[in-house]
Amino acid sequence: MNKLNTISENDENDSIQKALCDVANHQDKKAFEILFKHFSPKIRAFGLQRFRQEAQALELVQETMLLVWRKATLFNAEKGKATTWIYTIMRNHCFDMLRKKMTQKEDQVSDDLWPMLEDEEVIEEDHLLSRNLIAHINSLPKPQRDVVEALYIKELSQPEVASLLKIPLGTVKSRLRLALSKLKTTLEVDHD
Repeated sequence: MNKLNTISENDENDSIQKALCDVANHQDKKAFEILFKHFSPKIRAFGLQRFRQEAQALELVQETMLLVWRKATLFNAEKGKATTWIYTIMRNHCFDMLRKKMTQKEDQVSDDLWPMLEDEEVIEEDHLLSRNLIAHINSLPKPQRDVVEALYIKELSQPEVASLLKIPLGTVKSRLRLALSKLKTTLEVDHD
């Protein structure tokens, strides 16, 4: 039984590698169709596990397979299996999507926060700094306050803040999310 599984696995790997080489060398659409039919259900399942949303899982399938089509000439059979190469493209694109999703969440929280302050008195010629906001920033726990001040007052990038405060970049992002969420809640209460 194991021999049969090994043989069929080897045949499958060979046919995938041949299809990928045909896409790379001849832009063979039939070969690409073979790859798409084989990998799309697996990529979709991986995407559903990561994103828990059908639309994003399908976007992962589409973008991964598009990258496979475009980058097929970069595949080198001597360096590894075709399946490994395709799954690496999938994982890398998935990480890109997750990073983008996290950045959008942070941007939405900060975008929701700053418009609330547009009617208030502005100091130091910076429309983001109002007396009310400064008071609320000062009421944050010190680790969160340090991150907010470094990002929005000193205008440092997140990696620069991580270096300045000697903390991991992920910690900067977590503290920023917590701080912006607290500020938003506090300012919404004040604004009502």
